[in-house]
Amino acid sequence: MTRVARKQTSAPPSRVWEVLADGWNYATWVVGASRIRKVDAAWPAEGSRIHHSVGLWPALLDDRTAVLAATPDRRLVLRARAWLFGQAEIELRIEPAPGGGSTVTMSEHVVTGLPSLLPDFVQEQAVWPRNQECLSRLALLAERATPDGPAA
Repeated sequence: MTRVARKQTSAPPSRVWEVLADGWNYATWVVGASRIRKVDAAWPAEGSRIHHSVGLWPALLDDRTAVLAATPDRRLVLRARAWLFGQAEIELRIEPAPGGGSTVTMSEHVVTGLPSLLPDFVQEQAVWPRNQECLSRLALLAERATPDGPAA
């Protein structure tokens, strides 16, 4: 059974996409990303990259994440470097929810490095809590700018 992080939000798909399409938001919703150093002007076009740091100061590691595929308001596929741990592919899907809002799903698989040898179900269990928190943060960012977003 595949374990994919999933989050319902009152924000429409276009608003969720706006948050994803602003690369400077990346460290706000991605757990582990500490700061953004540079965002390619073409972000989130295929091949564009975000240059970010991971970890806690003063032990920060510089890394980058690239776009493998993008369909505005629907899907974003990323390849994130994880320094010593290899690289992971992350897919975010945005679907209109019945009655308004969106359902956002996030899946992640390590594709290079030692952790890629782990079975998919082990990888999925390991990243699920982190990805669920990423989606909670993403939803909060998307909802804050909607007229009917949550109260402060």
